[in-house]
Amino acid sequence: MARSTITRDDATQLKEPVRPSGTGVVQGFEHVQRTTLALDAAAALASVESLNQLLADTMTLRDLYKKHHWQAAGPTFYMMHLLFDKHAQEQSDLIDLLAERIQALGGVAIAMAADVAEATLIPRAPKGREDTAAQIARLLHAHEVVLLEARAMARDTVTTGDDGTNDIIVSDAIRTNERQVWFLAQHMR
Repeated sequence: MARSTITRDDATQLKEPVRPSGTGVVQGFEHVQRTTLALDAAAALASVESLNQLLADTMTLRDLYKKHHWQAAGPTFYMMHLLFDKHAQEQSDLIDLLAERIQALGGVAIAMAADVAEATLIPRAPKGREDTAAQIARLLHAHEVVLLEARAMARDTVTTGDDGTNDIIVSDAIRTNERQVWFLAQHMR
């Protein structure tokens, strides 16, 4: 077996800072770069701003699902554990689609947890475990927030002519959230 040529221990190595490339930020969060999507710049900017709000709330909703997935308990544990995880994955898929649309429009997608927490319209859940009824009620409220804003955004994209964003909002965001509401609401009967 070959001997290692590393002569210093990890502690010394960890004290050396990582040096940035020197370029720093290459695009500000509020700046939208011109694209060749044949879409008015004002329409692209409006869609980027709306999509970032929808993205922040979708990330929060996904995180609520993961929280409830991990903290499920009681006689319906297994069923709710699986349902919450399935819905979290569907929200994750939606997150990727929304973020990629923001980037395609020339914007910068919100990405970090602190920024998402600052931007979301969904109320923060307690750190502790809630019973299943409270978990479902919290998720239904979060879906309502997302659906209210998604419907308004869809109407706005019709006005600005951003058909690509409209398609994603209607076909993916609204339909995914409506289906998940339907599944959750069945547990409230």
